[in-house]
Formats: sequence, C-alpha cells, structure tokens
Amino acid sequence: MPRHVLSGNAAARGSALGRARVRLPHVLNVEEARIAPEDVETELQRIHDAVDTVRAEMHILRERLHGALAHEVGEFLDLHALLLDDPELLQGIDALIRTGRYSADYALRLQRDRIAAVFDGIDDAYLRSRIDDIDQVIGRLHAALHRREADLQGVAGEILVTDNISPAELAQLQVQGVMGVVTANGSALSHSAILARSLHLPLVVGAAAALQKVNDGDVLVIDGSSGLVVLEPNAADLREHHARTSNARREQRQLNRLRREPSRTLDGVDIKLWANAESREDVAEAHALGSAGVGLYRTEYLFINNNEIPDEDTQFRAYRDVVLGMTGRTVTIRTLDVGADKADNTGLALRNEPNPALGLRGVRLSLSRPGLMHTQLRAIVRASGYGPVRILVPMISGAEEMFAVRDMLRAAMHEVARDGSEMAEKIPLGAMIEVPSAALSLPMFIGACDFLSIGTNDLVQYLLAADRNNDALGDLYTPLHPALLRLLRDVVRIANRRGRPVAVCGEIAGDAMFTPMLLALGLSELSLHPATLLEVRRAIRGCDLASLRAHAPALLRARDRAGIERWLAAHTPA
Repeated sequence: MPRHVLSGNAAARGSALGRARVRLPHVLNVEEARIAPEDVETELQRIHDAVDTVRAEMHILRERLHGALAHEVGEFLDLHALLLDDPELLQGIDALIRTGRYSADYALRLQRDRIAAVFDGIDDAYLRSRIDDIDQVIGRLHAALHRREADLQGVAGEILVTDNISPAELAQLQVQGVMGVVTANGSALSHSAILARSLHLPLVVGAAAALQKVNDGDVLVIDGSSGLVVLEPNAADLREHHARTSNARREQRQLNRLRREPSRTLDGVDIKLWANAESREDVAEAHALGSAGVGLYRTEYLFINNNEIPDEDTQFRAYRDVVLGMTGRTVTIRTLDVGADKADNTGLALRNEPNPALGLRGVRLSLSRPGLMHTQLRAIVRASGYGPVRILVPMISGAEEMFAVRDMLRAAMHEVARDGSEMAEKIPLGAMIEVPSAALSLPMFIGACDFLSIGTNDLVQYLLAADRNNDALGDLYTPLHPALLRLLRDVVRIANRRGRPVAVCGEIAGDAMFTPMLLALGLSELSLHPATLLEVRRAIRGCDLASLRAHAPALLRARDRAGIERWLAAHTPA
C-alpha cells in the first residue's frame, strides 16, 4: 500500500508507531433466529450469564483503577453499570426470548434498536448522545454471549482506529500497551481527550477518512501534536517519529530537573501551583513535585465508589489522610459534586433529569440534603485538626447558597468544638466560580468568601451554551473566547480589590499553552493535575510577568479566537 497522510485534530501530544487495529462503528450484524420452545430457558440463561460476566468485568476494571482514573473512568463505569441493571433493557430482552422465541443474540439486537429509536426522538443533544453508552454495554453483552473478550481489548504495539472512544476504553487500552488512538469523530475537549492527556497516550480525533483508508495490520505513525496520521510511513516519516520520541524523552528529563525548582517568573514573581487530587497517589505525587498544596480535592469519589452514603467517620479518615499526606501544606476540600454526568451508586444523583447539566448538582444537591451536607462539613472540620484545610463549594450560582453554607459551617464547627475534638480555629471557605451568574453577582457575596477558584470547564460550557462533549460544537467550545477572557479579568479584579486569593482550577490551568494568557489576566494561582505541573512550571519560568500584564489590554481587545491565538503566539516563551 502506498504512503498516505490523513489529517485530524491534535488531542493528546506524543508520537506513536504501530500496527493498526481497526474497530468499525458498533453494529450488531445478527441475523434473525428463532428457537424451539424447549430452548427458551437455555437462551434466557445465556443472556443472564452474559450480564453477570459483564458486571464482573466492570468491577475488575474499577478495582484496577486509582487516582485520576478512578474518578474520570469511574463515572462512565458507574453509568454503564446502571444501564446494565436497567429493567427496561433486561426485561425487554427476556420478553423477546419468551414470547418471540428469538435467540439471545437477536433479542439483544432488537432491544438495542428499540432503545435507539427512543433516543433518536429526544430533542436534547446531550441525552441523545447517550446511545453511545447503550451501544458499549450492548457490545460487551454480545461479546460475553460468545465467551470472547469485548471489542475494546487491545494488543501491545497496536494503534486503535475507531469512530469514537470512551474514557473507560482508553484506560483499559493504555494498561494493555496500546500505543495510541485515532478516531474518526470526537473532540479535543472531550472527557476522553482530557484523560488521554493525563495518561500521556497519543490521541488524534476527527480524522474522518481513517475508517475508509486504514485496514487491520497497516503500519501507522500518529502525531498527537499536529493531528497527522501517516499510513505506511516511509523512511523520512520514521526518522521524524524517532526524532519526536527522542525529543520527548529529553524534554521529560529536563522537566524532572524542575521538581525542586520554584514556580517563579523571569522577573522574580512566585506563582502558586496547587494540585488537583482525588487519591493518596495524587497527593503523594503533588507533594513530590513541590506543589503549594492541594487546590482541589474531589470528595465525590467516596460516594461514587460506594453503594451507600459514607458516614462521618469514613469521610473524616479519608480527609485526615490527605491532610497528613501534604505534611503541613494546605488542602482544599471540595464539597460533594455529583449530578449531571457523574453517576453514583448511592441514589443521590437524580436519574432521568430532563437537562442534567442544569439540574440538581453540586451545592444545590447538598443544600437539598442538609443532613448530608452537615455530615460532610463535620468530617472536614475534624480533619482540620491535623493540618491546614480550606473548604471549596461547587456550582455556586448566587449569594443565598454561599451564605447558607457559611451558616452550616459555623454550626458544624460549634458542634465539633463542643464534642472536644481538635480542630482549626479558622477554616477558610471558598466558592467555585463556574456559573456565569456567580461571576456576574460576585460583588454581592464575595464578603462570604475567603478565597475563589474558577472552574473554567463548566464556565466555558455555560457561558457559551456549548456542550464540550458534543462533537458538532467542538469549534465553539473553547476557552479562547473574548467573553471568557473578560469574565476572568473581572473576577480577578473583584477578588484583588477585596484581598481574596483566586485560582483557576479548570482544564486550561494545566495546559502550558494558556499559562501566559492566565498570568496576563492577573492570575497568580493555578490548580492543576500533578501530571502537568512541571510543564506549567517551565512555562512560568519562561514568562516575564510585568511584560505580560503590560500587554493584557491588547489581549482583551482581541475580537475573536484567531486574535487571541495571535497574542498567545507572540507571548509564548520560546
């Protein structure tokens, strides 16, 4: 086969060389098959055994996950587990086998098509897209029926070429030694792309021609930085790939030298780098990399990973261990943030919300269950006796919520003190600014805040009315939008005037490409995944803060994404 170059979108940096493994879009090509009456019970047992097999597979995968993977992938595994237990799916299959006398395979296909027809009629694009989750569960069941591994099994040295990929699949493939992934669809800002960057797994998305041009066994070179895919590379392509991998190894060695270096600009200003964490492993890595502390500790994994709501002592021990792990550096604990696409096994997150991204989630859910919030606050207050702790409240939309949480914290501290437990005299309380109304009404409630953290992932989504997981909106969902920059500038100004520390904790904080822009807008604190901390530290050490701030007016005058990109290109350290 002659050399061919395919173009896609860069989603996760890195260069990979390997044999192609092509997975076509999921279609159950199952012919209609009827069974004899005496075979009905056998077919029912087959499908029930398949369900048990898939449930066990997902449990094993979850047990292998830790750190960021436990959080990111766990959300999708939990959703798939809920679908697997959905009576509509299982009872429908049973009925087709009993009354229609269909084989288990064909009944599975018919039930999938029934559900797909319902999803096709849903107006909401987010809910309509969940058919992908149905297909992934159906695919696992079909594989289990024939006692073979599900399609997402990979082989070391392969590059997967597929239409799209879920975070759960990415995690499993990376463990199996797959070198990289090319998708015909997908967005560079999706959950899968974010996870791929954390895993350092090269990913190219939106390579529309890949499924038509690439065959199993073809040799591919993919460049996750440029978005190019080379089919049957020549000698020059191989040399370029080897040069990229050599440069990457050299760059990593250089980054490792920064582990003990300060996050200080060229003109001598220290920038505080916090770490996002949800596990002991993340905390240990953050400590080793010299982070200022934990800027965002996600507590929802305690709820997502359990079948019942964790009690106060369970939560206290988890928070205490994080505090001890940071050996005196501040730990910022975010209160429960389930809802939207974060499924849990405790029944807290509402099922079948018409618009989950705008539903009962974050602080809204906590305030609707005051006993739940009170228990969590008591656990955090008790943990504060072991080291400095801050509390961060997600999804604040206005003053009333912040004042309500402030009152609940005061009550929890009073109770813990009365019980005689050791605790801090003061526990700073902060608000996550991720809802536009919170940013616009900030002057009305900043007096109730000791610090702020800007969650840009949701802020961009809500500000631009663009779902980051909707492929069709990939060009619209971007932090490089003039409206976002102005909103960030305004939040920082208000915080500075009131003497309140403010950090960015969204995805852009961990992307070194955006570091000059954030510094220019007045930010001096960033909270990011430990995996990207050294890259951002290097970017900071190459920036002249005074110069960036002097050129901030030009950045804010940019009228579109192209103008912002030109500013970044002109002010990115060499």
